[in-house]
Amino acid sequence: MKIIYNHRILAALFFLSFSLAGCEKEDGMVLDRVEAPVLVTIEGTSFMQDEAVNVTATVYELDKSGILDHTVGIDSIPLANLAIQLKAQGVPVADLTTDASGKVNLARSWPELGLASPLQGNVVNLEWAGSYKGQAFVKQSRVQVK
Repeated sequence: MKIIYNHRILAALFFLSFSLAGCEKEDGMVLDRVEAPVLVTIEGTSFMQDEAVNVTATVYELDKSGILDHTVGIDSIPLANLAIQLKAQGVPVADLTTDASGKVNLARSWPELGLASPLQGNVVNLEWAGSYKGQAFVKQSRVQVK
């Protein structure tokens, strides 16, 4: 009888410990990311292995002041004189500045982007990084050998 009583106490303590451990309150899903302060569009994604890689990025500020007016909506305003750092495969390639129409152009050879002998299907990952109104942003894109 005493053995059955001890087993019941141990089993109760065992389940009690799990129920108490499960009572910790956890915050909901928390992400340390915020929305990008700008919109970056990329033109030029695939090039022949014997031609230069010529990619253009356009950077816009999104004016949301007319978001509640269906006749106005969100306006995209090109950002001039914004510093952009470009990395290829994680290695810095160029420091660029947007022109009056918010555009930056990258013109490099495949070896300058890290592909010494480009073959059809090879891909280079690009990161366009900058900061606007104190908020950092990164736009990722890729270029492929045709």
